[in-house]
Amino acid sequence: MTEAASAARTDMRASGTTTLQGKPGAHADPATRGRTTVADAVVEKVAGMAAREVPGVHALGGGFARTIGAVRDRVPGGSTNVTRGVKVEVGERQTAIDLAVVMEYGVAIAETAGDVRENVITAVERMTGLEVVEVNIAVNDIHLPHEEEEGEGRAVRDR
Repeated sequence: MTEAASAARTDMRASGTTTLQGKPGAHADPATRGRTTVADAVVEKVAGMAAREVPGVHALGGGFARTIGAVRDRVPGGSTNVTRGVKVEVGERQTAIDLAVVMEYGVAIAETAGDVRENVITAVERMTGLEVVEVNIAVNDIHLPHEEEEGEGRAVRDR
């Protein structure tokens, strides 16, 4: 295998990780010697965090997932699931991301979705080195200002 072919090679692992292969040899740039493995869960977390950073995004996930998540978040020792509402498909050099989003009432949905796409693509490409080919956004709900007190309390009481 030539040095150029080795540098361009990327392996897909059965464990849900992508391995980026660097150039071998003493004359190669030290930053490219060896392999970097990026797990699918890493891409999910980066995308989830980046989507939540955008103003106008209230939460990620569908109705049932958010209800279960609200209960889980209130359990002592429980932690917020940053991958809720995020699905990724990771290939050799590219990834596609699906997001289920709840927006705040009053935001321009199309504009906010564009901001989410831009932030997610920037974060995932910068942090993982994978090319993001698409970010599909499903707006599942709109969060109304009075729902926070009523909805979250009711979800916990109903369990």
